[in-house]
Amino acid sequence: MADGRAGGNSDGESLLFLTDEQLSKGIEAMFFAYRGFTADPDRLLAEYAYGRAHHRALHFIQRSPGTTVNNLLSILGVTKQSLNRVLRTLIEDGLVDSRVGKRDKRERNLHLTEQGLLLERRLSEAQRRRMRKAYRAAGPEAVKGFRKVLEEIMDPDLRAHFHG
Repeated sequence: MADGRAGGNSDGESLLFLTDEQLSKGIEAMFFAYRGFTADPDRLLAEYAYGRAHHRALHFIQRSPGTTVNNLLSILGVTKQSLNRVLRTLIEDGLVDSRVGKRDKRERNLHLTEQGLLLERRLSEAQRRRMRKAYRAAGPEAVKGFRKVLEEIMDPDLRAHFHG
């Protein structure tokens, strides 16, 4: 049991605790997985001179049409100045429509335009393909476990934004 495994199970299914080396390998796997996960959208974003912040904004506006700027600030965890810079570009380029709130005229509700929906779909499709392939290869129990691990890594206040 000195290696962190219970019952000598070498595939890690019954780990009771993890060594620092095992945790380091998991951290590296997350870094490399994220690199692969963002590679395809990054190439497309470069064509528009956009960055990952633009992709995240498009994603969350698509997921919650009519979301407010304040809600998007909360989800993305960026400064108001940073988000305003990203939104200004997306609005000027015709990808996002900012509408005055119906209940509160001070609020701005954000919607993707048809052009914005098309770009968001292109950005996310490669990621969906990659996730679908990985999920199929791993199987349903691994997918369930992976989602649980990701949820546990999230800060508790951000879990409320997750559409799990």
